Amino acid sequence: MNRIFAAALIGLASALGACRTVPDYGRALPEGAPALIPLKRGEAPPDLSLEWEARDEILESLDRSITWTRREYAKRFFPQAGISHERALRSLLRFREVLLEAYGPRDFQRALEEEFTFYRSAGWNGAGGGVLFTAYCTPILKGSLEPTALYRHPLYALPGDLVKDEAGAVLGWETNFGRMPFYPSRGAIEAGGLLAGKGLELVWLSDPIDSFLAHVNGSAFIELEDGSLLRLGYAGKNGRPYTSLGRELEADGRIPTGQASLATIREWAAGTSEAELHDFLHRNESYVFFTPISGNPHGSLDFPVAAYRSIATDKTLFPRGAVTFVEARQGDDPKGPPLFQHVMLDQDTGGAIRTAGRADVYLGIGPAAEAEAGRVKATGQLYYLFVD
Repeated sequence: MNRIFAAALIGLASALGACRTVPDYGRALPEGAPALIPLKRGEAPPDLSLEWEARDEILESLDRSITWTRREYAKRFFPQAGISHERALRSLLRFREVLLEAYGPRDFQRALEEEFTFYRSAGWNGAGGGVLFTAYCTPILKGSLEPTALYRHPLYALPGDLVKDEAGAVLGWETNFGRMPFYPSRGAIEAGGLLAGKGLELVWLSDPIDSFLAHVNGSAFIELEDGSLLRLGYAGKNGRPYTSLGRELEADGRIPTGQASLATIREWAAGTSEAELHDFLHRNESYVFFTPISGNPHGSLDFPVAAYRSIATDKTLFPRGAVTFVEARQGDDPKGPPLFQHVMLDQDTGGAIRTAGRADVYLGIGPAAEAEAGRVKATGQLYYLFVD
């Protein structure tokens, strides 16, 4: 090949690569842009047929969404993304009937294609370009009901001076000088000891990364020194913006780009100074409060979330309780092996999920779920199903 021609080809390839848009999954939707985009005429819908085999598992989560959507209270959250409350409930009920009445996988898929409209999340680019899926869980951590030299990091109950509306949105901080528009940040709460000694401590943990893990996941089971288990669920948060610890560590060169996971974060924390550790932790202004629970953790519908069947999205964009289908592959390779291909119910709200290009999959309770959740970084499509 002529060297000049070859060099020109290489230069063209480099230029095309440079022009290739890198997905920004944290990008907000343009004002007025729809969060849900119906599939185009002739566009093949995703294949849900194999999920018919898991119908008993799906029904348990589906019935929770139906129960919530039937409540009078639920009507205040509709219409959302162009979906009315009546259509949302009708879709859940019909999906349940199809799941029970279908003769098998193919009949199940046929009925869905005939009766439901498939929508794709607007995704990171507002045009259905794809979603970044991460995962969360309920970790089991070690702790103490009393502070000791080992257990020094408390998890707090919801303070009475944090003012919320009926939907849980933070309205402000009630002080002796009147209501402030924002509740204090993580740094103010922890470094300033703002809540210390007010009787809000539920349990003490030994490791600030364990505390971070509980906050990120919004729930935790604490194994106490006598072997008993204290179950803590989400009670609220301070309303401040969430900043990813992993992203901050990558940006500052503490962890190689693209390598942030729970394992690499723990490795970094073990080898750094306490001052640097808290500097990075306090970059995340968001702070979560907890409450003792019985049973398993609840999502934002106030029903238990289920492993691989509950998903957390931005509830300012997407309809609550809806049937979704997650089709995702680990990493950015569109031809890679599938990681998730599941029917899931939109039953939770993620603290870091604030765009159409992000979603969180709940993976369950304990060490195995924790290890897997720390590794998940999958890209793909998020579909919603509604009857016509």
